[in-house]
Amino acid sequence: MTTTALIVGAGSGLSASLARLFAKEGFKVALAARQVDKLSGLSQEIGAISFAADASKPDDVNRLFHDVEQILSAPTVVVYNPSWRVRGALIDLNPDDVAKTLEITAYGGFLVAQAAAKRQLALGGGAIFFTGASASVKGYPQSAPFAMGKFALRGLAQSIARELAPQNIHVAHFVIDGAIRSDTRVESEDKPDSLLDPSAIAQTYLNILHQPRNAWTWEVELRPWVQYLRQNYELLEQGSAGWIRPKLVTL
Repeated sequence: MTTTALIVGAGSGLSASLARLFAKEGFKVALAARQVDKLSGLSQEIGAISFAADASKPDDVNRLFHDVEQILSAPTVVVYNPSWRVRGALIDLNPDDVAKTLEITAYGGFLVAQAAAKRQLALGGGAIFFTGASASVKGYPQSAPFAMGKFALRGLAQSIARELAPQNIHVAHFVIDGAIRSDTRVESEDKPDSLLDPSAIAQTYLNILHQPRNAWTWEVELRPWVQYLRQNYELLEQGSAGWIRPKLVTL
């Protein structure tokens, strides 16, 4: 039987590392994004199939799962990766921008989880994973919409983890508490391994996927060995927007 992994909100970075790892593990990989042109290279590299979908739109999500099921098979593993961020002072935020942030970051997670659960219940089990962030557990100044969305996504994950675990569906939420290394973001020479490695994060997802049912994790936090800690902030720079530059400290 073909085993399919669906990554919603696919692109570069973590989602690409997940796709490569799932393909290496023998999964048929489905990649979903609003713009699939950016996925052509990755799709060719690992033999994945790309699907255009806006995760915040019910019709798109229903069509996505129907097409994945018809072309590959019903996904036994679904990863929800999209998020949208708008920054600004509370009194200056545009309500439409805030609504968009919540639709993509949280409401889309609900739509995808619902579609995944319907199919995985019929299969007798599966896994639904959500990618969180520091903002899932910590609200930062001038970032209220992102915190609202990520807090909501975490609440969704916690609720359905308790609901679906007895039905053999493993729901897990991953708090990515730090910056992820990329082609455009690298560590300074004096702080090696101070950024999260996307391949290492992907390996953690796989480890959680392989957990025995009698010892499931519903949430895991990942961070590098250095961290920005609030209690160690130093007022090194005060900007016009009131931002402070924190001191990098070692845990």
